[in-house]
Amino acid sequence: MQSVLRSALRATLRSGNHTVRSVKAVVFGASLLLASQVFASGTEQLKAFIAQVHSAHGDFVQREVKAPSKAASATQGMAARLGGTSSGTFTFARPGKFIWSYDKPYSQVLQADGDKLYVYDKDLNQVTIRPLGNALGASPAAILFGSNDLDKNFTSRDAGVKDGIDWLELTPKAQDTQFQQVGIGFKNGNLEAMELHDVFGNVTLLTFSNIEKNPPLKPDQFKFIVPKGADVING
Repeated sequence: MQSVLRSALRATLRSGNHTVRSVKAVVFGASLLLASQVFASGTEQLKAFIAQVHSAHGDFVQREVKAPSKAASATQGMAARLGGTSSGTFTFARPGKFIWSYDKPYSQVLQADGDKLYVYDKDLNQVTIRPLGNALGASPAAILFGSNDLDKNFTSRDAGVKDGIDWLELTPKAQDTQFQQVGIGFKNGNLEAMELHDVFGNVTLLTFSNIEKNPPLKPDQFKFIVPKGADVING
């Protein structure tokens, strides 16, 4: 979500399947538990995720599944350069602390310490710093990194099951956001994917893996240190 997440933040700015092997009675009981998770709606799974997962670490892959027009690409700057597929890692602790790091095909880091947002472009050796403020409010980032008040900024509805994933759709209540709709997919309570629809016609798919819920984090985990020699822009 390099261009998409970046433009949203700058505008105002994983866990695996559990296999239970034991005697038949235990297996049967476990199957009932898994069945209850499968039939939980996407909305219910999102609420549980927000309530239970206060921090996490994992991997992501971002794919642009619908490209913008040439005119829209021109207005988005790095969007054209960073289109296609990209991947990296993320770490977050609610509210407002995160590290979203792109490793391929270009290296870029978006990092917030709860107070300020830092965007570091390694190729340019440039850091842009700005207040985080209420930037997460109605952006897709708020779903992962924000507080628990999604109902304040989004309306939601269940969107059914596709390929074994329970989907829900979130629509921003504000009229001046860069996103028209955000789809979120869960499977057995685990975050699997997000689908971002922006006002330029982009559709970006994020898939998640290797998520570790509530991992131990260092006190200074989200403190950003400006790389030596980097140009700093306060925006």
